[in-house]
Amino acid sequence: MKTIKTFFLAAFLGTLLLSAKSFAQDDNSYLVTVTKLHWNMDLQNFSMDEWKAVEKEYLDKVVKKNDFILGQEVLLHNFTEDNTEILLVTTYENWGAIEKARVKEDELIEAAWPNGKTRKTYFEKRGAYYDHHHSDEIYATMPGGKIPKGNFDKDMIYYVRVSHFAFPKDGTEKEFNELSKQYFDAVTNKNDFIKAYYPNSHAWGADNTQFTEVFLVDTLADLDNALNKNRDLFRATWNDDAKRKAFNDKMNKYFTGKHGDYIYKSVHELTK
Repeated sequence: MKTIKTFFLAAFLGTLLLSAKSFAQDDNSYLVTVTKLHWNMDLQNFSMDEWKAVEKEYLDKVVKKNDFILGQEVLLHNFTEDNTEILLVTTYENWGAIEKARVKEDELIEAAWPNGKTRKTYFEKRGAYYDHHHSDEIYATMPGGKIPKGNFDKDMIYYVRVSHFAFPKDGTEKEFNELSKQYFDAVTNKNDFIKAYYPNSHAWGADNTQFTEVFLVDTLADLDNALNKNRDLFRATWNDDAKRKAFNDKMNKYFTGKHGDYIYKSVHELTK
């Protein structure tokens, strides 16, 4: 019997996180890179508007013209353990597109700032906003998401829940997919407070057990409303204790029970 671990390994090898233009829910799997940057806390006279303008220039001249980048967005700390973190989330079709995007990026930079002195001045100004440390993770998109029709025209709240797969010996791809779809159809897809939902599995990085779910809502108040609505919808579908226990027992065996919660806010002006 094929285990869930075998299934995810095959998915990684075959196509190898959280963006508003994520393409996770068609028949293909895509790659999402997440680069965690940090503010330079020693920078004097910081202006959020000036930072946005600097990054918007790069977005317009490089990112939006790079066809190998399917989507990109910037997320800022809201409720996480590190108030300095900034997430750069980028979606690609496959591994090859990541490499091609880097080459295209160099070409576009040369074209946008052909004068070496001007280019150096711009990137020194841009780099001054950030600390020298950063980290990178790559995720593979999974089926079963709630996708908006286009980019949002305002900053959105991103609630990120990171769980960990347990890889049970009696687990199967078929059962996991069926359980996930049952819950999505009955709860997530019917919850109007959840404007988008993206499930992603680990593809490259520190922890291969990670299962990352991203929920988009309008406000922090709506996040609380969404969680309450999830509970109500779940109880309405599995409408007695025995049914709820049976479903939870089947689904929970795929996870360790350990999870982390993070809340970010998007910068809608910096979205491709």
